[in-house]
This record gives sequence, C-alpha cells and structure tokens, in this order.
Amino acid sequence: MKFSVIVPVYNRRDEVRDLLDSLLAQTSRNFETVIVEDGSTEPCRDICDEARSKGLDVSYFFKENEGRSIARNHGMERATGDYFIFFDSDCVIPPTYFETLTRELEARSLDCFGGPDTAHESFTTTQKAINYTMTSFLTTGGIRGGKVSLEKFTPRTFNMGFTRSVYEKVDGFREMFSEDIDMSTRIRQAGFTIGLITAVPVWHKRRVNWRKFWRQVHVFGMSRITLKLLYPGSLKVVHALPAAAVIFFILFVVLGLFVSPWWFLPLGLYFVALVVMALIATRSPVIALKAVPAAVIQLGGYGTGFIQAYFTKIILGRGRDIAREVEIRRGK
Repeated sequence: MKFSVIVPVYNRRDEVRDLLDSLLAQTSRNFETVIVEDGSTEPCRDICDEARSKGLDVSYFFKENEGRSIARNHGMERATGDYFIFFDSDCVIPPTYFETLTRELEARSLDCFGGPDTAHESFTTTQKAINYTMTSFLTTGGIRGGKVSLEKFTPRTFNMGFTRSVYEKVDGFREMFSEDIDMSTRIRQAGFTIGLITAVPVWHKRRVNWRKFWRQVHVFGMSRITLKLLYPGSLKVVHALPAAAVIFFILFVVLGLFVSPWWFLPLGLYFVALVVMALIATRSPVIALKAVPAAVIQLGGYGTGFIQAYFTKIILGRGRDIAREVEIRRGK
C-alpha cells in the first residue's frame, strides 16, 4: 500500500521544515510527499529540496493563490499513491505513524479514516491549553477529540485520508470554510466506509496566540451555517451549544451585576470543572489555568460566529444560494 501525503502551504516555512523533518524520521517510508505552495510570498522550495537530498520522496509544486482546497486538489491530481493522506502544515507526525497506519488499515479496511490530534511536549503552554479546549468534552462536546463525542465522527484534514477510488467518485475539496466536513459528508453520502483510527495521532501546533485562535474559531462557527445550507439535516444540537453558551454567559453576567451575585455561581462552577479536568488531563497547573481563557475564546468565538451567520444567512436570507457560491469559488 502506497500513501501520498498532500499538504497545502501558504507562507509556513518553519512549519514545513518541522513537518518534513518528522516525515524523514518515519519508521516506514511507504509514502510520497506532495507539497503544494499556494502562491506564497515566502516559498519553501529550498526546504523541500533539502529534505529530498536527505532521502525523502517529496515533490514540490507552486501555483497561484486560490485557497487550500484547490491546492489539495492540485496535489491529488499529481499524486501517485493508492491512498491520499492530508496533514495541515502546522502538524508534526509521530515516527511510527505510517507503520501503525499500514497495520491498522490491513486489519480494518476503510475507504476514509481520520485520526486525533494532540500537543507535543515541546509546544508552549498556550498551544497546549488551546489543544485541550479544542478536544475537551466540556468545550466541543468531544467532536474534535477522537473519543467521547456527541455526534458522528467526522475526519478533519489535519489528519485524514481516503482511497483513490473515493477521489475518483466524490471528486475533490470545495473551496469553502470547513471544507473537510463537507468532504466527509459527501464521502459518507456516496456510501463509503469512514472510521476513526485512534492509534495514529498527529501533534498539532494550532494557533500560537489568542487573537488568531479567536479568528479561527469564529470562522468555524460561521461555516457551520454554510454546512446547514448545503446539507439541511446536518445541523445538530451540539453545534448550537457554543451559541447557547454565549447567550447564557451574557445573561448570567447581567443578572449577577444587577440582580444577585449568586448568578455568577454557574459560571464559577463551570470554570472550576474546566480547570480540574484540564489539570487531570495535562498535569500542569499553568495549562489548566490557561484553559479558562482558551475555553472562553473557543466558545465565544465559535458561538458569536454561529449567531452572526445564522442571523444573516438564515433569518435575513443572505447567502442561501451557498451551494452555487462554493462551486463558483471552486472554478466550476
């Protein structure tokens, strides 16, 4: 079984170096690597050349800036493997990833799989706190954690793969936010098997500061409404929980300020539970404390994005022809 690792890149030289170094350290080399530079002003061709000189089977392609989905499609069109694997450029891959993946897929045939993400011990405490809140049951309902979840598992492109036959039938990614959820939905609707392989995690750096993290999750919240317009039955209660959290947070704060301080108690209990569970999971008081602002940003950013998009696209009816919009952005 040969894998094709496909990675879209936009001005991420240092991240690409770390990613390629981790691929060089793999215990199994049954893969090629396809780097697609999406119009970067700081290209990483020399870094790919350096990795190639050390023995990595890596191909480099430069194209005009059109978005990460089109870059992934560009890579799939040039890949030679039987199975396409997708990582984000800010991922670092554990050394036994492909050895384990080969064994897992031989034991359980899957048309499409996804794996979890976690934090490497070298990451900053802020990155580790963000990673915790993005995978914790208390903040995301376990949707991204790869363990207990309130919805059906959906592979994400930070750690995702599918067969060439899936690509030939379903076609490539759409250029839109949450394109991996859209892709996973189309794969499932086409009748292909999808599964979680917990034994193949990646170390995911995610955003390195609070401002970038807010922007990222705010876009995630907005894109959930786009997905609802594309797939009317896809919106679940769990997706609206961050929006509900924003509303209740504001309500409790107002009541606490103007009615009784006791209204702050539910918020206090939630944050205490968050710190305790983060401390148990990470064994770091610093990360546990940073999990509080990370959770506020994760829930607040996603929730406000969800509310904003719901009001403009559902209530006001702007953007209802989203299916046509994403096809235009994809170039069809």
